[in-house]
Amino acid sequence: MDHKGRLKRLQTCFDSNSLDALLVTHLPNIRYLCGFTGTSGVLVIFETSSVFLTDGRYSQQARTEVQGARIGIARKPPLAAAAEWLMENGRKLGRTKPHRLGIESEHLTVAGRTQLASLLRSDFRLRETRGLVERARMVKDAEEIARLRAAAALGASLFERALDVIRPGVKENEVAAEMEYVARQAGAEAMSFPTIIAAGKRSALPHGRASRAAIPSQGFVVCDFGVILSGYCSDRTRTVHVGRPTGEARRVYEAVREAQAAAVTAVRTGVNVGEVDRAARNVLKSKGLARHFTHSTGHGVGLEIHEPPRLAAGQTEMLRPGMVITIEPGVYIEGTGGVRIEDMVVVTEKGCEVLAPASKELITI
Repeated sequence: MDHKGRLKRLQTCFDSNSLDALLVTHLPNIRYLCGFTGTSGVLVIFETSSVFLTDGRYSQQARTEVQGARIGIARKPPLAAAAEWLMENGRKLGRTKPHRLGIESEHLTVAGRTQLASLLRSDFRLRETRGLVERARMVKDAEEIARLRAAAALGASLFERALDVIRPGVKENEVAAEMEYVARQAGAEAMSFPTIIAAGKRSALPHGRASRAAIPSQGFVVCDFGVILSGYCSDRTRTVHVGRPTGEARRVYEAVREAQAAAVTAVRTGVNVGEVDRAARNVLKSKGLARHFTHSTGHGVGLEIHEPPRLAAGQTEMLRPGMVITIEPGVYIEGTGGVRIEDMVVVTEKGCEVLAPASKELITI
């Protein structure tokens, strides 16, 4: 990973954001910028240099992983250590005071901000920033795409185990446990999120995490699952039907499948993310099902399972080559059931590539 290049590109944004320095506290952003994968640390970035601060538990790990930044090992919490370091090294920011220190307003707690302001006193003025690192993370480089492709392939393979296990009377969490066991055996570091297995009427819950409920003898089963591999997440949804589906059930499934295909076709460089969302909704509207589609069409995926951009009405981000997003329209009818179909795609110059493509014909069990 080009951590040094990422740091340098971020530093070029300081002038346009009226910053003398940036304090990075969100761990996925820290990992993206310098490679550290632990759970405690902060990254202080000046215009020409950076320092990563952590505690003694991570001294060896930091020396192994961190690139592009000096390493400081402190005997106090990282935020307090960063404030102390800034006070001692403020001269690097020039003579003008107060120095303008950017903070990640979406990730630093109120208590953390209060502590930081108290420790830095009048030498620094805290400036709220939003999404400086996240915007850089939206476009993946070749190595990131390779990792995402591998994660998507491993995640997709878990569906075969689900098909082996899903039967009337089997508990939802038993299906999830089997899938997660296979994932670990295959090398996954963890699941991207709590596995969703939602059967029968529960399939109408968009985020129906696997429960102790038994799979009924008739109805849809929504399976939403993903793994973390080499730090990168995957996300996939397939819906199957237990028992012989009714004509209405087939109609709903085919409507979602058509909506998902329309949204995938709409993905290409220069297209507004809102247009991709609209492509899916227009199909469901034509089928009289639009009111049952209650969430956005997709989201970015990378070091975190939910990243920018968000594919939803009113969003204006333009798609660019290297973005990796999900396409996941759904229909959820309370008291009856629901359907969702989801793939990860990478945006290319001419369209998109579906990661781990597979048939989406309705499977009946």
